[in-house]
Amino acid sequence: MNSICLFGLWYGTGGTSKKRVTFGSNANLVRPVRGGGPDGTHAKPFLDPLGLTFPQYLVMLELYASAPRSVGDLGNSLGMDTGTITPLLKRLDTCGMVTRMRDPEDERRVLVDLTPAAHSIKDEVWTISGKIKSACQMSEDEIIALRDTLHDFAHPAKI
Repeated sequence: MNSICLFGLWYGTGGTSKKRVTFGSNANLVRPVRGGGPDGTHAKPFLDPLGLTFPQYLVMLELYASAPRSVGDLGNSLGMDTGTITPLLKRLDTCGMVTRMRDPEDERRVLVDLTPAAHSIKDEVWTISGKIKSACQMSEDEIIALRDTLHDFAHPAKI
């Protein structure tokens, strides 16, 4: 079962794949997925020096855009359920990139915020999206055409 996420749009038949549109984020790049789990093959050489996995990178992009955020809000933005995003956040917490704390206004919610260590690598993290696009060896027009084709494939016309 294969799926692909291109510019925030999920396509394919992977069991946990989502079809969502989030064009406002720097996370909008080609994201290959096999069996429903992010692969991030093109990103690995850029993420390894930062100590991040591809899913952690996506979480960091969302938090750089707006933090603190609730676990549920992050999950919705990334198309991940709480069972998927919670372990990612625990690992980011353990390595000192984020903090997790109960929302004082609603004890049921957990808020995630960036640490000073996360802020110190922000500029490097923001450059990775462009590096991945270069590694894909596709022009901007080709990427847009592929995105549009996959969008049409995921949203067929009603007959």
